[in-house]
Amino acid sequence: MEPPTSFNRCNLPPWVIASAEFNDDPRPIEVQGVRASNAWLFRALDGIDDPAERARRLDDWITVRFQLHQWQAQATSSARRSLRNGYLRFLRGWGHDSSSVEGAVLKAWVQSRMGIPPTWHHGRLDDPAGEPARRFAVDRTAGSARTSAIFDQLDLVYAFTQYELARTRPAARWVTLWRGQHEVGPGEVIAAGPGREQLVRLNNLCSFTDDPERAWEFGSTVWEARVAAPRIFCASWLLHGVMRAEREALVIGGEMRVRRVMG
Repeated sequence: MEPPTSFNRCNLPPWVIASAEFNDDPRPIEVQGVRASNAWLFRALDGIDDPAERARRLDDWITVRFQLHQWQAQATSSARRSLRNGYLRFLRGWGHDSSSVEGAVLKAWVQSRMGIPPTWHHGRLDDPAGEPARRFAVDRTAGSARTSAIFDQLDLVYAFTQYELARTRPAARWVTLWRGQHEVGPGEVIAAGPGREQLVRLNNLCSFTDDPERAWEFGSTVWEARVAAPRIFCASWLLHGVMRAEREALVIGGEMRVRRVMG
């Protein structure tokens, strides 16, 4: 992984967020200005007891704030696409392929807000002049052009996820999740610990699930991890309009201690 940059848009520096020590002893992460500029939304959420209704309220807020419901009224096809392709399009696109155009935008959001660059997109991104790096740049640019203020929409997805985790699991600093993959790439395992424990370095955004049985559907290597709640970008069971049955959580990467699960 490239070293984290010195620039981000949150309250903690990138090298802290990306460290195993942060995952072991997490602190809240806030993207600058998001809660303050959407204070009315979060006050409204405080008065709603039903989690499904809170998720719908978030979707309504994003739809109205970014005028996603006005796509048919736009004069040009590019303007219509820009409003039609909201945040749900990008989350669904990731679900189909994390190296898609949508995946590039989500990884670029992590790099912009957290300062943690991606390590994989159609291949390792260790060569700035290599083909994977070129594809990432092209996909990121193409995806960002497809919708209105997508990073601002994703800011709200992250802020809402953190709100929901704090509300539904008020005493929990971590969430136990599982990740399945077919191969462990070079450089992913940094060190071996006792038993089946490993210190790994993850892409800046990667998929986990809260269902250990589902993890085996994605590969013959399954890791169990105690994931710091502030590292959870979003979870399908907390949002409206995504496939909740998938039980997928997108996790901000970096270093993390995991335990390899034996099949």
